[in-house]
Amino acid sequence: MKGNSIRVVSAGLAGGLVFCISNFLTFGLLGGSRIGQTGLLFNPATQSAKVIAVWKTIEPLPVLTQAPYIILLGWFVFSLYYAFLYRSVMAAWPKKLFSRFWRLTLIVWVTTFFFEFMGPFNLLHEHLQVQWIEFVFWLISSAAFSFVITRIIKEK
Repeated sequence: MKGNSIRVVSAGLAGGLVFCISNFLTFGLLGGSRIGQTGLLFNPATQSAKVIAVWKTIEPLPVLTQAPYIILLGWFVFSLYYAFLYRSVMAAWPKKLFSRFWRLTLIVWVTTFFFEFMGPFNLLHEHLQVQWIEFVFWLISSAAFSFVITRIIKEK
């Protein structure tokens, strides 16, 4: 592998690690997605009963709660994909790292935004007030991930 490809893979892996950690801190600790917790996202007063049941009681429980390594591995694969995507388009983007950081953040966030909208909102009737919390959580994770990717992959 060329030095540049090694840097891209390293950026993808580091970005994946940051993405996993930021998701644990937001969705896991603040959101209460772990079994036995309520948190911001699983309060019966504000959350759809369907969402709570899918995450907490209906078998089989989500793969993330039963075999988290599968989802975490998937996040690392997506992180590698985004690192290579970023490397392929960065020359066409503005030279300032801050501009590149926000562009990559937006790409990653819009992808997660779409799936949140089609999954929890559309299929599970999740309430909009909770969706906005999740959109902010995904923005935090997307920004942390993009920060790492754009800082590691730099033009010569």
